[in-house]
Formats: sequence, structure tokens, C-alpha cells
Amino acid sequence: MEKAEKSAYRNSWIAEKLDRVNLTMPKGKKEQIKDAADKTGLSLNAYINQAIDERMERDAENAGGGVQ
Repeated sequence: MEKAEKSAYRNSWIAEKLDRVNLTMPKGKKEQIKDAADKTGLSLNAYINQAIDERMERDAENAGGGVQ
């Protein structure tokens, strides 16, 4: 399989299986998050996804009237 075919296949798979979110943040914050992710052995993407999952879990637990 040629490089162009591999890229097309990969892009097709990504479009079918994954959602994309364009995230913006203040300059320098990306590097801070990347450093934190590196320390845990996670990719930047995995680190952000884990943080979101943990926050959603915490919010769901607090939805019963607890203090947020």
C-alpha cells in the first residue's frame, strides 16, 4: 500500500470512528498540559480525555444536590 493510500485509509477510519474537538487555550498552557501528560506516561490527547472523563464522573456524582 502506498503512502497516499495509507493516509486515505487512516483518514477514512478516523472520520468513521472518532469525533474531533477544536480546543483553544491561552498560549503556554498546551505545553504545561503536555508536561503533565508526559509525567504520567500519557499522550496529550489521552491526558485531556482522562481529565474530561474524571470531571464528568465527579459532576454526575454531585448532581444529586451536592456542592460543586
